[in-house]
Amino acid sequence: MHTVVIGIGGVGGYFGGKIAFSGQKVSMLARGAHLEAILQNGLQVKSIEGDFVTAPFLVTDDIHQIDKADLILICTKSWQVQTAAELIRPLLKDTTMVIPLQNGADNAEKIISVIDNKYVLGGLCKIYSKIESPGVISHFGHPPEIIFGELDKSKSDRLLRIKEVFDKAGFKNKISEDIQVDIWSKFMFIATVSGLGALTRATIGEMYDHPELNSVLRATASEIYQVAIAKEVAMPTTIVEGIMNFIKNQPYDATASTQRDIMKGRPSELDNFNGFIVKEGKKHGIDTPTNTFIYSCLQPMEAKARSAKN
Repeated sequence: MHTVVIGIGGVGGYFGGKIAFSGQKVSMLARGAHLEAILQNGLQVKSIEGDFVTAPFLVTDDIHQIDKADLILICTKSWQVQTAAELIRPLLKDTTMVIPLQNGADNAEKIISVIDNKYVLGGLCKIYSKIESPGVISHFGHPPEIIFGELDKSKSDRLLRIKEVFDKAGFKNKISEDIQVDIWSKFMFIATVSGLGALTRATIGEMYDHPELNSVLRATASEIYQVAIAKEVAMPTTIVEGIMNFIKNQPYDATASTQRDIMKGRPSELDNFNGFIVKEGKKHGIDTPTNTFIYSCLQPMEAKARSAKN
């Protein structure tokens, strides 16, 4: 199996690094100083579960240097998914499998808008990680896990082939019974803590322990639940309470990557999180006052960050 990783940040660097470190064939698309550091020193991963250094089969900034892929993990930010889907066209063969692993609820749909849906599976990951410096990935929280599955809930043989890759790499992974429910459950958590965290500059623990902010977290999650139900995602009725308990059990000082991006004035996934819920709420006739307030407060800062980048 040849695995190609698009985006070598905290997610792609960790999971792609683990697959490469296990001796499997991995090609990575990287750029700039990050690419140069990996080529010179290997990909270095500092992890609470054990540090390692690996030299992938190929690291390049030229997609045309990469062999046809059996499995492609798209690990970019949510707003970059469609561009990544366009980029991987030369890597596709009839049996190629493509899994998006970034945050967000509609990443598979974005890929399907570009390439045939036969290639695409649903996926998500659970990990706290980031680029510490060029060529160095820091994994600092949560036992790393990938959850994946067919978008139509079928049990295909190709799911087992993917699981073999992940099992050999040695990280926790699971074939989902209903990947849309799992994606939206993870999305409910990350969108709930990211927007309010960016607005308040508070950690997850600080927000949970603050009575008024706790209520805002719950209201944000409740609106996401209502939108998911309107979109016919089979979310359990207990999911909001479950997400609140999950938030309670996160490391007290933890922050989400989108929160950190906003606080540092970088382009973020705001439009793909709270902005997405506002848009989908309008489409389905669901009121989303809490998400609308959070999104509206942060949107000028997001616009400034994107303008500065351009």
